[in-house]
Amino acid sequence: MANIKSAKKRILVNRTKADRNKAVRSGVKTAIKKVYAAIESGDKNAANAALVSAIKAIEMASSKGVYHKNNAARKVSRVTKAVNQMA
Repeated sequence: MANIKSAKKRILVNRTKADRNKAVRSGVKTAIKKVYAAIESGDKNAANAALVSAIKAIEMASSKGVYHKNNAARKVSRVTKAVNQMA
């Protein structure tokens, strides 16, 4: 355990930020799963609606620094491609 006050604070702040980042990542994963679930069911309208919310979640995570911009772009590209390839 740290003895210096600023080091103790850093531990607390880092823990808080890690928990927040984990929640954001979890939300992004859930949004992406909803897109793939809609694709599996074959519902084009539901897939498009889920895609819009997933892209929003990914872009917000990227803007907050949870994801690198290239990582976010890759995720958006993959889910968009999956929706566009629906029959």
